[in-house]
Amino acid sequence: MSDEPVVLTRDEDSVRVITLNRPRVRNAFDLALRHELIAALTAASADDGVRALVLTGAGGAFCAGGDISAMTTLTGEEAVARAELTQSVVRTLWNGTKPTLAAVEGPAFGAGLSLALACDRVVAAGDARFGAAFTRLGLAGDMGIMATLPERLGPARARQFLMFAQQVTAPAALELGLIDAVTEPGQALAGALADARKLAAGPPLALATIKTTIGRELLSREETLDREAAAMAAIYGSADFAEGVAAFREKRAAKFEGR
Repeated sequence: MSDEPVVLTRDEDSVRVITLNRPRVRNAFDLALRHELIAALTAASADDGVRALVLTGAGGAFCAGGDISAMTTLTGEEAVARAELTQSVVRTLWNGTKPTLAAVEGPAFGAGLSLALACDRVVAAGDARFGAAFTRLGLAGDMGIMATLPERLGPARARQFLMFAQQVTAPAALELGLIDAVTEPGQALAGALADARKLAAGPPLALATIKTTIGRELLSREETLDREAAAMAAIYGSADFAEGVAAFREKRAAKFEGR
């Protein structure tokens, strides 16, 4: 195993760049990555010298989703703990007051899509791809996607996107409103940094007010996270989830039975 950290941070003037650093698995989420990402986001939020955050991934990928090699069915207690840890990533992003941007190269699938959409702005390379892969594993979706995807696409289109595990290229995602800007391949980080510097030079209190006020619907994001966590905790102990993981590993179509 490599001793290299799974999250890297560096500052570009008053912009903190946070990089997911598991390139061999296209920056897929495991428990260590969750913990280190929460720590990095918390540190950036507490640093008065940081005025904006950019999230990106190493090795030409943003994030391929959850690390399926580390997945297994869980007991109820284990599933709740895992769901709460996962939701802490997006809570940290949402509860912060500084603008956050996602710089997406390559895939942003499953939890990677959720992470990108939890940011205030998504800048993607022209050859980036976005996908909701949750139902292929018998899952519904977490990390806030049940709030952010309807905000981006509207409820009806968001349901279809999740139910059919749809995938789109960056230009199509821009047309749908799923993302905010498209750059040349390899230039997503540069584009996001340019935008982040503009925001870092803006009025922090005003930007914080915009960030923390818009998007608080009748069903709050916190209530949405609680509903997501409860649903995912139940699903992680299901036969359908076990079947989804087994089918993925065996390279066959999954046969879900709703149990």
